Amino acid sequence: MKKVIIALIPKSLVPFLKHIKLKLDERLMMFFAKTGLGAWFYYAFVSRQFDREHKAVLAGRAQYKDSLTKIGVSSALLRRNIHRLEKGLIMQPRRAIFAEDYILETVENFCSSTQQGQLCKNEWKWAADVLTEYFSIIGSSSIILKALDLFKAAAPLSSGANKSIPYPHSSLPKTDISYEQLSNLMQRRRSVRWYQNLAVEDNKLRKAVEAASLAPSACNRQPYRFYIANNSQKATEIAKCAMGTAGFAENLQCVVVVVGDLSAYPMERDRHVVYIDASLASMQFMLACETMGLSTCPINWPDIESREQMMEKKLQLKPYERPIMLIAVGYGAADGGVPFSQKKGNDILIKGM
Repeated sequence: MKKVIIALIPKSLVPFLKHIKLKLDERLMMFFAKTGLGAWFYYAFVSRQFDREHKAVLAGRAQYKDSLTKIGVSSALLRRNIHRLEKGLIMQPRRAIFAEDYILETVENFCSSTQQGQLCKNEWKWAADVLTEYFSIIGSSSIILKALDLFKAAAPLSSGANKSIPYPHSSLPKTDISYEQLSNLMQRRRSVRWYQNLAVEDNKLRKAVEAASLAPSACNRQPYRFYIANNSQKATEIAKCAMGTAGFAENLQCVVVVVGDLSAYPMERDRHVVYIDASLASMQFMLACETMGLSTCPINWPDIESREQMMEKKLQLKPYERPIMLIAVGYGAADGGVPFSQKKGNDILIKGM
């Protein structure tokens, strides 16, 4: 019906009507922005810009609830709670008893994942090793003893070397990378939009994703995936879903869509973590690409319903999955221009030192 009405409007009137709509929206925005109730009314009845986010967050919460009993290759609850146990294990001084409020749900989730047999082997081993370490040092209580009995019934207490448990800082890999070298790499990584007609090797992309997976993540949930279109035709098609790619989308050789997964969270308060964690991982992905001779360009993803629908259809995304950004990858063309993009200085960025 809306499209029919728009089609009946004379083209000469379209700019005028758009101007009127913009001015009206500005007045309404200024009025309703004064109170929380006004803001709710504005986004409930005047603007529907947050409809998809509301649906995605709620769908994510529902999927999280479902994942507690139907555990797949990864468990958000298990990952979060095992990470919490690790933080308790490294605490200085370490408490004699900790994690009583969540140890039972952790072990029950571990037992369910063991019975269902779908959990990733490395994730299962990490959980088993940390739980073994926890029960070997923790004090006694009725809840802890109950959890221990459940754990013993699900898996033998792990032993031997190569345990996936907290380790001392001194055992981290040594590196001789200087600040100057790191700075040089960061200066080398620019947003490159023009590429040679060369295919990007799959093994390089896998290495870059592996490097990205080492980025910090809140409670180690890593709520994102990398959807890779490593084909010039497909890359161009995907890139055109975003805005700001006109004129150079046709020369792209590979495009990565970083997608956030809201099913990793039971509460609305964590809905923005997908953007934080995915962005941290994306930066490491791009720096890793640069070390292998690959140039990149992060492409902003607009929260526009028609674009969201387009990407959802192309990638067959779930209601709780949201595109975070696109990243073009390829071998930069030697004569391709790179924007200067002046960066803000320390006098602007630093405050309160």
